[in-house]
Formats: sequence, structure tokens, C-alpha cells
Amino acid sequence: MRERENEVLDRIRRGQLYTESEANFQDPLRRADLIFEYNSTRPGDAPRRRKLLERILGSVGARTVLLSPFHAGFGSNVHIGDDFFGNVNLTLVDDMEIRIGNGVMIAPSVTLTTTGHPIHPGLREDFRRFSKPVVLEDKVWIGSNVVVLPGVRIGYGSVIGAGSVVSRDVPPMTVAMGVPCRVVREITDVP
Repeated sequence: MRERENEVLDRIRRGQLYTESEANFQDPLRRADLIFEYNSTRPGDAPRRRKLLERILGSVGARTVLLSPFHAGFGSNVHIGDDFFGNVNLTLVDDMEIRIGNGVMIAPSVTLTTTGHPIHPGLREDFRRFSKPVVLEDKVWIGSNVVVLPGVRIGYGSVIGAGSVVSRDVPPMTVAMGVPCRVVREITDVP
């Protein structure tokens, strides 16, 4: 059995297709009950919320604020740096790693997804899918209702405008927006 699991994990790492049935051995890594508990915890109970986040996420930095509710497929594949702020309704589809740097701010109703599905319906049997990591480098700011798709890296200090769908990498120190998301200018202003 272990050999089959390793073969599936290898395909997942390479961004190749795999099915729900093939990947179900990973279900113990899901943190659904803990996420439910976090979302039900009083906002003022910071120590309890912090302990839960440490159990839910793969790693979590200092001075992290994550407002409820948030959702994650696993939780254990998410790594957040220091000084993070995540507003309400953050959805993390973390079949693969999501890495969030230091000083990142995320507005309400943002989705970061590492997973997509084939376009052809014949290839979507048993919820067949592919996964690629998502990376938000330090000091990124993501506006409301943004969707970041599998395999995207958003560079240091960049700003993603509200309502954008980010389907390709965004270079550092730029403002990008739209559907599809495109760079509209560099950030050159000095505070």
C-alpha cells in the first residue's frame, strides 16, 4: 500500500492528475473539526484561538490575526509568517502547500487554491484534479474577492486589486488587477 501512496504523492508533487480515491489516504491530515472549533471560538479569546491555529496550520508566525470564519481543505499544508492579517471568509484550498510570507494582508472573501480540475469532462471522474503550490512573498496585500489559482507566486510587496483572478505569477513591487489579473504599474513611491 505504501508504494501506491508514494506514487500518488509523486504525481501530486509533479502537478499531474490524481483522483479523490487515490488521495484519500491523506484524510488524517485534514483539520476540519479544529477549523470548525476555531470558527466557533469567541473573537476575544486570543489565547485559545492561537493554540487552535498552531494545531490547524503547518506553521504560524508571531502576531497572526485570522478573522473567523476561515476555511481550509487541510489546514496542515498552510504556512504563515509573522505579522499576518487575514480578514473574514478566507478560503485555503491546500491540497498542496500554501506559503504566506511576513507582513501579508488579505482582505475579505479571498480564495487561495492550489488545486484545479481538467477541462475535459471525461477527465474529471472521481473528482480528478491537479495541484500546484501557491506562494505569497513578504509584504503582499491582496484585495477583497480575489482568487489566486494553482501554481501562482506573488512577489514581494505587490498589491492585487479587488476582484482579480490571478492565474500567473506577479513580479515583486507591482500593482496588478483584473480578470485575468495583469500588472498595471510598478510600486516606486517612497513613503
